[in-house]
Amino acid sequence: MATALGVLAGGIGATGANAASVCAGRPAKTLKFGTGELRVYRTRSYACALAVAVKPGARRKMSVQIQPRGGHPVVDKGNFTQQAGPVTVHALNRCVRVSGTISGKTGTTDWILC
Repeated sequence: MATALGVLAGGIGATGANAASVCAGRPAKTLKFGTGELRVYRTRSYACALAVAVKPGARRKMSVQIQPRGGHPVVDKGNFTQQAGPVTVHALNRCVRVSGTISGKTGTTDWILC
């Protein structure tokens, strides 16, 4: 059980920005901004996003949002140490718009994965 949890959390011994990724699929886009980076992953039918802090540490305000075109956004926000998300939406044949905020700095995409 501990091994499975370690893999889901990014692997045993994983640290920093490389530790976070529990989204299924292949990396589709990475957008760096002042305090972190926005990571978008895609499978055939779904899109997933994470906002990952450049310097993990103390709890601070973070959020990540993904919205399929014509649909409602899915949001994860709160006080986190390393990342906000993952958030996943059904995106078969749909563009998505993604944004992430860490400590007041924001990264936003236009409509992507079209």
